Amino acid sequence: MTQEVRVRFAPSPTGPLHIGGVRTALYNYLFAKKHGGKMILRIEDTDQSRYVGGAEDYIKQSLNWCGITPDEGPDQNGDFGPYRQSERKDIYQKYVQQLIDDGKAYYAFDTPQELDAMRDKLKAAGVDNLTYNAITRMTMKNSLTLSEEETRSKIDNGEPYVIRIKIPRKDEIRMNDLIRGWVMVHSSTLDDKVLMKSDGLPTYHLANIVDDHLMKITHVIRGEEWLPSAPLHVLLYQYLGWQDEMPQFAHLPLLLKPDGNGKLSKRDGDKHGFPVFPITWDKLGDQIIDRGFREDGYIPEAFVNFIAFLGWNPGGEQELFSMDQLIEEFSLERINKAGAKFDILKAKWFNEQYLRATSTESLADAFLAEASKEGLICDLNKATAIVNLMKERVTFGYEMLTKGSYFFARPKDYDRKVVAKKWTQEAVKVFSAYANTIATSDTLTAVAAKSNLESVLAEMNVGMGRVMQALRVALTGEAGGPDLMQIIEIIGPAETASRINIAIDQLPVKD
Repeated sequence: MTQEVRVRFAPSPTGPLHIGGVRTALYNYLFAKKHGGKMILRIEDTDQSRYVGGAEDYIKQSLNWCGITPDEGPDQNGDFGPYRQSERKDIYQKYVQQLIDDGKAYYAFDTPQELDAMRDKLKAAGVDNLTYNAITRMTMKNSLTLSEEETRSKIDNGEPYVIRIKIPRKDEIRMNDLIRGWVMVHSSTLDDKVLMKSDGLPTYHLANIVDDHLMKITHVIRGEEWLPSAPLHVLLYQYLGWQDEMPQFAHLPLLLKPDGNGKLSKRDGDKHGFPVFPITWDKLGDQIIDRGFREDGYIPEAFVNFIAFLGWNPGGEQELFSMDQLIEEFSLERINKAGAKFDILKAKWFNEQYLRATSTESLADAFLAEASKEGLICDLNKATAIVNLMKERVTFGYEMLTKGSYFFARPKDYDRKVVAKKWTQEAVKVFSAYANTIATSDTLTAVAAKSNLESVLAEMNVGMGRVMQALRVALTGEAGGPDLMQIIEIIGPAETASRINIAIDQLPVKD
């Protein structure tokens, strides 16, 4: 029987979830669902010094907004918990002791000052590799240079120590990455990473290997930044005797700045005015408030579609994919090795497409809710009419109200360029007559509004093109926008006539 596909998304609760982390979660989710497998959410909180309160809940809320639902995790049932590493502390001791007993790891008692002195000495000697490795470890204070009695005495006396992996001096470590192909690293380039810290908690390197093994993870899909650590992880699988059960690795390309030069960061978002987090990170205790795509008005399905294409492409012309379609089409083979440039304009394009595909009923309900919050009087018929008129002209749903403020109130300002060029004596005469024609009507359809205007223009022998832009400015304050006759139908004949007369009173006529 084929082994069940099991993947994991394993974030650290050290702050908000970056868009790159969301993409990693999405790719894991798509891969698992494509193969009928399971995705696990595991919270890697062993580094308590960097733990941030609220970050775990933020991660869960972000995944939920994106429609990424783990099959197992802190809030789901599962046979492989606990799913927080801080709750698995007792599990790791067994395996680190196994490494020590097998001569694959050792105790190190070096103080921070001694480590600094070692690096200074190497630097003074012109050595580029300032690490704790197969050469330098023999000059340091550890169980490889101390006798067994000295080592035991230090431990019994409570002297602080860490446990380091013993990297072989001359060995070639090989790994077949599902995206990058064969990766080969010589052990001389690696250092003896800490596996267990002085507080008794494991580092990422040990904990994630043990947890992946015990949780029966079959594929590790993670960011490119973990590629340098992969040889160490391969070595740990070998040291623990799990090489035949080692998961397959796939290291995803970086998300790059808009210009392609370097990794995308929060600073880039701040600089260019776009979010890099899925939802707003609001940590008022420390006055940290970072914008999110959700609060900027993005539809979650559009956001997911956008990030799916940051490094992956199905190979055809189609760009709009539902989650089910993404699952059907997704494959690791079509992930690019090269980094993916972040393009906020493309994100906006996706949102526009999804907004236009959203039902008018749903958008009208949302519009009514927003209008009510703003204290605006609006019924369902008016909301529906405005939505039908505006949905093709906006990027975000909230813009139908902000950009369509003239549906509820006369303009406070008028486009000065249009006024200077088009607000003529001729136009004023036409508008005055038009206002008188429609003022007493109870209702006015777009067709009737246009017919009445055409009658006035014909009587005065004036072309439609000579006055239309000025009329738009009188009613909306703007030089362009949706069909003007439909705007008149929505605001009504009395309001239209009133706005025309106010504009005539306020605007200077072109000589």
